[in-house]
Amino acid sequence: MSAAPGPRRWIFITHANVLINPKVPVPEWPLSPRGRQRMRLGLRQPWVGEVTAVYSSRERKAIDGGQLLADHRGLPLTTVAELGENDRSATGFLPPPQFERLADAFFARPDESVRGWERAADAQARIVAAVQAIDRDERSSGTIAIVSHGAVGTLLHCWLAGQPISRRWDQPGNGGGNWYAFTLEPRQTLGHWQPLDDETALQQARA
Repeated sequence: MSAAPGPRRWIFITHANVLINPKVPVPEWPLSPRGRQRMRLGLRQPWVGEVTAVYSSRERKAIDGGQLLADHRGLPLTTVAELGENDRSATGFLPPPQFERLADAFFARPDESVRGWERAADAQARIVAAVQAIDRDERSSGTIAIVSHGAVGTLLHCWLAGQPISRRWDQPGNGGGNWYAFTLEPRQTLGHWQPLDDETALQQARA
């Protein structure tokens, strides 16, 4: 008798470095050449060969990253609006120091709207519901990859780990291009954020 299949494995990936242009709406920013390079390096991660479905948000930078992975695996890319970053359209582009202060407040006061931003509690509920909907609809039996954004990835990580919303679980400050694995049944993270282009993991994959 064959063994029962294990829990479905997921990989949450944040898009890597982007071309910042204050004159262009943030959801339309593409990956920079450096971002594309780092996403391509990530295609050598040992779990890539297990991916049988690829999803992304509908923001340009996430689509750029998701398409690289999907093309590499010969799979379609499915975009889902609810996988998008927390809505920050009320302020638009902000200089990095000001953005970081608002991001700190966003995580510290999850039930409040910081200068009109989507509340962290609402963004968390949205990203969790989106992942659960994919889980119900997806028929592939392999690993599901989601290419999305840092803040919602952190909010999902908090929910998976059963932790209060906090920026302490945020991805490294390396311009994006990080990942973690998780399962929904049981609900758990399988480690914390790791860079896609982490040389140790890539050397192990080549060994």
